[in-house]
Amino acid sequence: MNNIHATAVVEDGAVIGADVSIGPYCVVGGAVVLKDRVRLHSHVVVGGDTVIGDDTEIFPFASIGLVPQDLKFRGETSKLEVGRGNRIREYVTMNPGTEGGGLLTKVGDNGLFMVGSHVAHDCIVGDNVIMANNATLAGHVELGDHAIIGGLSAIHQFVRIGRHAMVGGMSGVENDVIPYGSVMGDRADLCGLNIVGLKRRGFDKTTVHSLRNAYRILFADEGTLSERVDDVAEDFANIEVVMEILNFIRASSSRGLTQPRGSAAHGD
Repeated sequence: MNNIHATAVVEDGAVIGADVSIGPYCVVGGAVVLKDRVRLHSHVVVGGDTVIGDDTEIFPFASIGLVPQDLKFRGETSKLEVGRGNRIREYVTMNPGTEGGGLLTKVGDNGLFMVGSHVAHDCIVGDNVIMANNATLAGHVELGDHAIIGGLSAIHQFVRIGRHAMVGGMSGVENDVIPYGSVMGDRADLCGLNIVGLKRRGFDKTTVHSLRNAYRILFADEGTLSERVDDVAEDFANIEVVMEILNFIRASSSRGLTQPRGSAAHGD
């Protein structure tokens, strides 16, 4: 049985699953789908062509699925898909896609989006991510599984953040961040590997040791980055997590790669 407060507005056409709770003064648009056990606390707005997955909880004053903050947007039909088990805290904003980005913004499962965080148009966000207070993703950002974005950080449009990466608080990230990497700074530099995160998620010592050794070679001063990638590929061919980093680097992006401060790699 659903629990819809008398002051909530649920427009005709909205699809409401089982055991959904919609609190006081919420507004749910006519093209919205709320799947089973979704909970909207008071004053939540969910609009546009938006799907909210099972067991997701949205706190007061969040604005989900309204038109993107993109001057190129011309009212084209686009979607926002939010997965299962997410916690979306107060004042979070998530926007649907645009014609320039495939008409879809997609958020995975089991994420924590803290107060005031923002997922812009055409972002692809993985599972089990954490965005701390007032962290922001610009348009077209890709955020890998288990990535953490520290408070007050901003990710430039089209940047890719790899799986298990960590962005320190108050960082501005202009370039791609390798999987398992850790970056920090006003204009972020690569600071090393997210060792604490790897240990917390149960990566064994052998795997962490391989990642450390591969990292040292990849961001050494000798040779070019492409040469070092080839060297690591030869030495660590059977180490899956290392090959994941290499494949990420090889999948070139318009944004380039975040690298250590002062490294010769900046000139590659």
